[in-house]
Amino acid sequence: MSWEQVYEQWINEENLPEEMKNELKELHQDPEKCEDAFYAPLEFGTAGMRGIIGAGINRMNIFTIRQATEGLARFIDSQDEETKRRGVAIAYDSRHMSPEFAMESAKTLAHHGIPSFVFESLRPTPELSFAVRYLNAFAGIMITASHNPAAYNGYKVYGADGGQMPPADADALTSYVRSVENPLKVEVLADEQVENSGLISIVGEEIDNAYLKELRSVTINQELIDEMGGDLKLIYTPLHGTGKMLGEKALKQAGFKQFVLVPEQAIADPDFTTVKSPNPEEHSAFEYAIRLGEKENADLLIATDPDADRLGAAVRLPDGSYQVLTGNQLGAIMIQYILEAHQQAGTLPENAVVLKSIVSSELATAVAEKYNTKMVDVLTGFKFIAEKIEQYEEDHSQTFMFGFEESYGYLVKSFVRDKDAIQVLVLLAEVAAYYKKQGKTLYDGLQDIFAEYGYYKEKTISVTLSGIEGSQKIKELMAKFRKESPKEFAGTAVVKTEDFKELVSRSADGQTEKLTTPPSDVLKYYLEDGSWIAIRPSGTEPKIKFYVATKAASDEEASNKLVSFEEAINKITE
Repeated sequence: MSWEQVYEQWINEENLPEEMKNELKELHQDPEKCEDAFYAPLEFGTAGMRGIIGAGINRMNIFTIRQATEGLARFIDSQDEETKRRGVAIAYDSRHMSPEFAMESAKTLAHHGIPSFVFESLRPTPELSFAVRYLNAFAGIMITASHNPAAYNGYKVYGADGGQMPPADADALTSYVRSVENPLKVEVLADEQVENSGLISIVGEEIDNAYLKELRSVTINQELIDEMGGDLKLIYTPLHGTGKMLGEKALKQAGFKQFVLVPEQAIADPDFTTVKSPNPEEHSAFEYAIRLGEKENADLLIATDPDADRLGAAVRLPDGSYQVLTGNQLGAIMIQYILEAHQQAGTLPENAVVLKSIVSSELATAVAEKYNTKMVDVLTGFKFIAEKIEQYEEDHSQTFMFGFEESYGYLVKSFVRDKDAIQVLVLLAEVAAYYKKQGKTLYDGLQDIFAEYGYYKEKTISVTLSGIEGSQKIKELMAKFRKESPKEFAGTAVVKTEDFKELVSRSADGQTEKLTTPPSDVLKYYLEDGSWIAIRPSGTEPKIKFYVATKAASDEEASNKLVSFEEAINKITE
């Protein structure tokens, strides 16, 4: 059907909510917007789906939620009865329509006789990951758009291990979702049947307490916190999201007493009224925290995104101002502390391993190697870190110590199988206490790391290309890079190219080697000076991302290289 025919199908649907009918009538006055809402179904991929809230098949609404959950229900129906009875855990964040989308998911599953466990109120994504394992559920659904703007919402599916579904299961699920032809015709359990069906359970405090109990294992040196926990001054902002309740309890439980929440941003607000974007990767998200930090003379500022799976931090500089650290810098600082603390305590396993994505800094690798700890690179997407953790628990070949992605996602302990900002909130406070005891700040600690390992600088350049034309442009750019593989960037020669879609590594002298990761639409270029550049389309947003990494003997030299490479990339994408 053409998009116009799909629109007619929707506008003529008898059971359409009145407000959605009104929205459709308004859309009809703007053909361009109307086409964008109906030209193609909202893409459902390995990371689930994410989009603007509104009417249409290319939007997040109760019908597209039902369609996605109908696909999940059919996937579960293909399993045995015992698996089906294990059910699905469902959580949601602070965004518009999140509670409604969670209940629509539960009612869709219930129509298939599949039980669900729905949180009583908003909860972080990592707690959903934990809940899947705690409840022995077959799957999990998280209603969230992570750090996207207020107009968005999303739908993420988790497997039985608590991680986002691995490629094989995700592909099977996606095929079931795509087999649901008309989202308007998906049947759900009637509202009046919900209470007596016995298929929808409301959960909350029990799982909170179980998660907080496990969180105690994140602390490495309790004596240090007992000594310094009353002195370390910490500012924490949940950026209007889900982090407040568990974050506050976690800090108190660990023994930190001098922390203050940013009051304006401790309120769950789907419009994120105090920030342009609720993204701890962006410096502007720290405006309120910096203001309060200056007033309180705080040692450390921490922000978590709306679903509390990502975390950013700002550290106090010698002049009293604050600098927001990159995800790579935070990763290196925490790896250094974890491995050093365990080595000092005599608890560092011989088969210790740290995991990171292929687009994260090699500084972390240098730190790990100092402690004879193996560094394993995986594809971007925390599910690949979760897969490795599962493998190591089964074959006992390695002991997991830490996992991270440069995009501010970290995991300390494996009782969660996704990024967990609540765990890192507690760990980073401990690291800050460690440096404070030495009369240093986290900034000083980072300078010590650079002095020892060299100056590493990284930057991610995101190019947003929205709509039908944008999606096509991203595909064309990736095709162009594959067809006309760059020989140099800013005058620095490419010595090796890795194509993770074709699973081949090509050296400048013509030698080839097979890559062993699952296929992924990523290109990575290694340069003769030790720098590297990677390119990949975002799996959740209308963006193509360029990752640039440099290493030099000084901060200035590394920064200059970064500028040169960024200019070269901008010319290519013009």
